[in-house]
Amino acid sequence: MEKGLQNKIESLLDNQQKYFRTQATKSLDFRLLYLKKFKKTIFTYQSRIEEALWLDLHKSPEEAYLTEISIVLGEIDNHLRNLRCWAKPKRVSTPLPLLPSSSQILYEPLGTALVIAPWNYPFQLLMNPLVGAISSGCCALLKPSPYTPNIARVMEEMVSKIFDPGHVAVVQGGREVNQMLLDQSFDVIFFTGSPSLGKIVMQAAAKNLTPVVLELGGKSPCIVDAGANIKLAAKRIAWGKCINAGQTCIAPDYLFVHHSVKDELVKGIASAIEEMYGKEIKKSRYFPRIVNDQAMERLQKLMQHGKITYGGEVDLLQKFIAPTVIEDITPDFPIMQEEIFGPLLPLMTFDSLDKVVDFINANEKPLAFYYFGTNKVAKEILSKTTSGGGCINDTLMHIANHHLPFGGVGNSGMGGYHGKFSFRAFSHARAIVNSPVWIDLPFKYVPFKYFKWVKKIL
Repeated sequence: MEKGLQNKIESLLDNQQKYFRTQATKSLDFRLLYLKKFKKTIFTYQSRIEEALWLDLHKSPEEAYLTEISIVLGEIDNHLRNLRCWAKPKRVSTPLPLLPSSSQILYEPLGTALVIAPWNYPFQLLMNPLVGAISSGCCALLKPSPYTPNIARVMEEMVSKIFDPGHVAVVQGGREVNQMLLDQSFDVIFFTGSPSLGKIVMQAAAKNLTPVVLELGGKSPCIVDAGANIKLAAKRIAWGKCINAGQTCIAPDYLFVHHSVKDELVKGIASAIEEMYGKEIKKSRYFPRIVNDQAMERLQKLMQHGKITYGGEVDLLQKFIAPTVIEDITPDFPIMQEEIFGPLLPLMTFDSLDKVVDFINANEKPLAFYYFGTNKVAKEILSKTTSGGGCINDTLMHIANHHLPFGGVGNSGMGGYHGKFSFRAFSHARAIVNSPVWIDLPFKYVPFKYFKWVKKIL
């Protein structure tokens, strides 16, 4: 069985390498055609995508559309509008010593791409990088997560309807298949997952000097200052934490709140959650479920330290955990040692923002950063910290702007994508100098005549 899978992977990659060498994918008309086919097929499969996401994660059709389908459709539209401009050779200035030569940058596809996606946004996080791969002119081998099998099967069927397998294909399986894929020599690897798995991907890529884009995660801080609009902050934090039941790489992972507004904020978060999902949250068709039993067990252990001041309900059979606020938190608790990836919100208070900044900077660089307060203080806080991205007086929304790069820094990842940045992620910027033949200046040749004058202009 294992040998058969390995042979299949090697055969798929060999076919894609041959397909890429036909030069077909480099044509802009070819790329635009398949982006249009991709978009049309998503609309055809929309109800099946929504049904699969409901079965795998209990996502409502509304949430599935807003957080997965619409983001991919928006990405495709952005590429359809701008691809010809992005792909156009860019003329750059040429320094005086190189004149009368001219200089330009050519954007060419890297070649065969491997895209490995996680389970939390299984459609968006596999299909969105694919848009960039198609747009840049690459071939792509796609690996969905086995933890969301229904949407994985739908995506495989979709891809087979649109693309020749030499252009784009899907490989199913668990971590053993990931390892088989990583043992191959791709031209670029795009991986979304945990930092621990990101290190394995990077180590494997290093064997073939393969470039990587790593979209990882980490503990994204959320700060609520005394000067914040507390009611609005509570509503936006509750929304950001509850979308996909907190199984979001850019969800607010832990909360620092000024002691003077802590009680008001906690009441506001509780009120906002109940306004969205009702008092009996488990009965709401809008609140998703935890992906599997293993994740349930891990989250339950994280709930054992600190004081639960809101929520706390657990139903193992339904894989349900209610949105939960946990106070009396100390940095050494397990919930502060790993990314939560669930609807748990540990809360700590502060008097001095300097101490908050020191705490954040003492830990790994986060994927996202959220500050609620005045713009003046926000500017200062941002200058003293770093993160992959973030929002002022909101959560999650930076991922929705196709004009912004989405990606991490340090432990939370490397490289960015969305829009033009997706096109660049799968492209090589090729530097070209074009020298005329009607003149051949002697300065560069041995024995370097007029060297004194050459030094003055260099």
